[in-house]
Amino acid sequence: MQEKENILRIFEETKEAIKRNDTFRINQLSDQTNNTASITQDSDNITVAVIVYSIGKIIEREAYQSYPGWKKFYKNMLVYIDKEINALRKNDEKEISETLKLMRGEIENLSGKLKIYIRDVFRKAQINKASKIYEHGISLEKTAKLLGITLFELAGYAGQKEFDSPEGEGKSLKQRIKIAEEIFG
Repeated sequence: MQEKENILRIFEETKEAIKRNDTFRINQLSDQTNNTASITQDSDNITVAVIVYSIGKIIEREAYQSYPGWKKFYKNMLVYIDKEINALRKNDEKEISETLKLMRGEIENLSGKLKIYIRDVFRKAQINKASKIYEHGISLEKTAKLLGITLFELAGYAGQKEFDSPEGEGKSLKQRIKIAEEIFG
């Protein structure tokens, strides 16, 4: 993992923001991880970006807190964040990667409605983060591959943002053709 000091700070601040239920701060921290992920294109940094963003979105949806499994999920995420912080402090590459896998696995191992909702949030987080990495100039294909999403999912989201958003309204035909060529190879 590259830029460990920055990722350590992100996890420390994320933990405090979770305890304060400060989803705005968690989303800010998530945006900060995008820059690192875009520069390094390191899969662990990208996973951190997705996890932090997902945590923010999950906590933001207060209705989830009434579902069975919420308390265990919440507690386990804090435990895994502590494990990740300790691994980063010890510079233990293996433990860093393993803990990130455990965090992702925690999302996969939920049960009932909460599992469905949180999986959906996690998938959308992957697509959102991929879109932001793509905005930093990484190709659609490489970005999709780094995040484990389909080119179709990313292209649909990135295209929607570029063509439907106010900042995308002024795209020239040449710029739109370039985007289409990236999408369809």
